Amino acid sequence: MDELIDVPQTVAVLNEILKAELSGVVRYTHYSLVITGPNRLPLVAFMQAQASESLVHAQQAGEILTGLGGHPDQGIAPIEESHDHHIDKILRESIAHERAALKLYRKLLQTVGDQSVYLEEYARTQIGAEEMHLLEMNKLLRDYTIG
Repeated sequence: MDELIDVPQTVAVLNEILKAELSGVVRYTHYSLVITGPNRLPLVAFMQAQASESLVHAQQAGEILTGLGGHPDQGIAPIEESHDHHIDKILRESIAHERAALKLYRKLLQTVGDQSVYLEEYARTQIGAEEMHLLEMNKLLRDYTIG
């Protein structure tokens, strides 16, 4: 692969993605525990699904990273939290997290685009997933901001 892509740069971006996705596991698990109110059950299920998906995304990034000969960093990306557990605040924090992840997948696409079909398709697929998450969270947020 060294002749196809910039392996050190690709591994570095994949490590950023790995840490961001692992922080998503912690973030969404935390949210699933602190949500209260009449819509708690569906929102808890949504947050738990987001945590599970973040773990899968972290594992995918890690598998590619190690396949390229890289070493996965231990740890997670910083998690900013307001300690305000109102649903609208949780959703805004989630949207910010998803936007950051989207930015990382776009960075990966720029790094590998037109050089590796597999990695380009992986990045595009993840970009699509992150964009879908943003759409869903923005829809959820509307219920808590229109009044």
